[in-house]
Amino acid sequence: MENHEKTRYSDAELQEFKDLILEKLRVAREELASLSQSLSNPNLNGTDDTAGTYKTLEDGSATLEKEQINQLAARQKKFIENLEAALVRIENKTYGICRETGKLIQKERLRSVPHTTLSMEAKLKQN
Repeated sequence: MENHEKTRYSDAELQEFKDLILEKLRVAREELASLSQSLSNPNLNGTDDTAGTYKTLEDGSATLEKEQINQLAARQKKFIENLEAALVRIENKTYGICRETGKLIQKERLRSVPHTTLSMEAKLKQN
């Protein structure tokens, strides 16, 4: 007799998403750690022994690389925050509910973007 228009995901479904998110968090934190490590040890790639001529080129590309790593790290931090916020929504049992339409976000979408708070329908309206 279950109403087919569900208003929230079941506890079992929420647990499945929680496992997925925890796994993504673990990977994201590892990636962030290795990004932070490459920022704090820029000489790991051994450019020290290169001849002086290349030094200025190296410095330029090292700076660029550092910028990129910083951007990646910032993006990774944001991703981690979003995933952590999703875990809170799982605890509150509000996970997977679109903040615009109030409807359930499709499982396929949540599996690919587990921290999303918008259904495809709402996302398309934004564009």
